[in-house]
This record gives sequence, structure tokens and C-alpha cells, in this order.
Amino acid sequence: MRAISSMATRRLLADLVTAAADAGLPTVDVESVGGVDAETRVAAGEPVDLVFLAAGALRRLAEGGRVDPATVTPLVLSQTAVAVASGTAEPAEPPAGTAFADAASVRGALRAAPRIGYSTGPSGMALVRLIADWGLGAELGDRLVQARPGVPVARALADGDVDLGFQQLSELVGAPGVRILGTMPADCAIDTVFAGAVATASADAPRAARVLEFLASDEVAPIKSRHSFGIPTADLRG
Repeated sequence: MRAISSMATRRLLADLVTAAADAGLPTVDVESVGGVDAETRVAAGEPVDLVFLAAGALRRLAEGGRVDPATVTPLVLSQTAVAVASGTAEPAEPPAGTAFADAASVRGALRAAPRIGYSTGPSGMALVRLIADWGLGAELGDRLVQARPGVPVARALADGDVDLGFQQLSELVGAPGVRILGTMPADCAIDTVFAGAVATASADAPRAARVLEFLASDEVAPIKSRHSFGIPTADLRG
């Protein structure tokens, strides 16, 4: 069984599909690429059984007839975090709390940073919108550096290409060469719900649906926690 996902959930999905196989469900081969690339490929009709992307991307694919809308299932909640280079090769540890006290502090950090890294995924797009809403787009200008598709912001930080990085927490935890300052404060939090869906091109939609049901079950919640993901609340599932 074939699946495609964005890079943000690649490590999580590797463990989840292993757990599913251990539970007697079909083996799933997950290809993880940049989220934009994944959506484009599925929209073009690439034959896969399961699609794992941000909820908004899956809604668009459902509207285009590429995934079954009745199967779109929220799986995890991902928070956006802020990081800097650590100067060491040690893997980044999960943060104890938020990076800054409030949105005003985030704006101050953005103004002070020589180069600001952000992703091509939903968290990066949300950050750009936030910066525009704050009226900082022109001021920051070319100091905003978007990572290449499929390349984590953590790598840009570790390589010295940017000084302050914004990316989903799950992508930063465990990355070498970075120090996670914390998640975004509540008054400007950037949270993303990642979901799964059965592709309309699936060769075995019923079995794919059973795998997806398992990945959304309480049985695998501890795996999601280990990867620094949360569980979507009832209001986010609607």
C-alpha cells in the first residue's frame, strides 16, 4: 500500500505505520516530500492509497475529487516553535514552554534578527501572513529566507544560513545544531492540524480506511506524544 505525506510528519508516520503493521494491518510505504509537491502530485492523479497532509490541503484535494471527503481524518496537532543555532552537534531537546512572553516580544525578535528562516509548509505561510498583518513585510524584506522545499529550517540554522528560525516543533526536536527557544506564545500561536485521507485512486480503499482508523486511534497516542505532536481537540476536528 502506498502513501504520500509532507516532510513534517515523516518520522511520526514511520512509527505509526510500523505499529499498524504490528497490529496486523497492511504494510504502508510512505513517501515524504515537500507538502506543496505532495499536494500537486496527488492533484495530478498520482496513484496512492493514503494521503497525509495539513487539513487545508486535504480539503482542497477533496474538493478536487482526489481524496474521499468522508475519510478526511485529523490525526495530530503541530505547534510552531522558534529556534536558533546551538553551535553544537547535539540533537535539540523539546522546550519547556513558549519562546516569548507575547506577540510584541515576537515582533521585537523579528526586527532584531539579521536573517529569519521559515518553511514552505503551512507554518511558514502562516508566519508570512502574520508578518504582513503586523505591517512588518516591507521592514523585514529580504531578511526573510524561505527554506527550499523538503529542506528543514533546522538545517538552515545549523548551517548558519539564518539566525532565527520558525518551524513546526516536531521538525525541530532532535535536529542537530539547533536550540529550541520554545513554542509561539498564545496570542500569535501558529498551530497546524495534520490529517489523513483515502485517495480516490486507491487500489484497496476499504483496507486503506482501516489503516487510517488505526492511525487516529487512542492506541497510538503515545507515539504521537513522543514525536512532540498533540491530539486535535473536538473543535479542531469539526
